[in-house]
Amino acid sequence: MKPIVTSGKRKRAVARAVLREGKGNIKINRINFDFYEPKIERLRIKEVIMLAGDAAKSTDIDVTIRGGGFNSQAEAARLAIARAFAKFDKKLEKTFLEFDRLLLVADVRRKETHKPNRHGKARAKRQKSYR
Repeated sequence: MKPIVTSGKRKRAVARAVLREGKGNIKINRINFDFYEPKIERLRIKEVIMLAGDAAKSTDIDVTIRGGGFNSQAEAARLAIARAFAKFDKKLEKTFLEFDRLLLVADVRRKETHKPNRHGKARAKRQKSYR
């Protein structure tokens, strides 16, 4: 089997997943998946692997993530892994879409830019005083 390379983005995080035949080993940034922290993000990524079922047991996955926070990195990794499994087995695509559409379709929301001559948040306005 030829390796399948896919990518996923979320905010500023970019993940690249390489799926190849193997024994079910998963590595994220060269760290074994069982030691990936924080645990809540590990569980989010594990959702995809659980949905893939037997396909996950017969393949090795290497994920490289850059940028963003740990939350965005987990979402980007989840997207990249799900896309790789969808290419590997077409039946899984329907399963992923039924479970959560964001497993195959990227979330396009980005941070709003700050406006000129204002301080604080992107939508914050100066307070007015009429007295």
